[in-house]
Amino acid sequence: MKLKHVILAAIMPALVSGTGLAYAQFKKPEDAIKYRQSAFTVMANSFGKIAAVVKGEVPFNKDEVAKNAAVVAMISTLPWQAFSPGTEGGNALPGVWSDNAKFKAAGEKMQLAVANLNTAAQSGDQEAIKKAFGAAGATCKGCHDDFKKK
Repeated sequence: MKLKHVILAAIMPALVSGTGLAYAQFKKPEDAIKYRQSAFTVMANSFGKIAAVVKGEVPFNKDEVAKNAAVVAMISTLPWQAFSPGTEGGNALPGVWSDNAKFKAAGEKMQLAVANLNTAAQSGDQEAIKKAFGAAGATCKGCHDDFKKK
């Protein structure tokens, strides 16, 4: 229960700063940019904690990996509505809007990969986690390479 509160506290400013409910129209492009950046920040934080385990920088703790994978999977569904027309800017490249079908496909691929990571993490199988983490990381990198400013 505490984890849900932490996640909500992290993204709440973006949710209430003029955006209303998550799927509501954003009042200003800046609101959409803040919202999506907040979601990606929360995802990156939890993904980074799993990366530290996969790299052997911190000891494997099944419960912590499972919690972080669940956060990544849950938050992975949130940022996409904040990439609607008229929300250009932030770190997003113009290709997000000019090649939106490719961008949407990349987002769906990432969501599937992090769902698989979550499944592996919930199993506690370290080898399955490493494999799924690599696949998820590749989808993140691919989208960043094509659609995020360096």
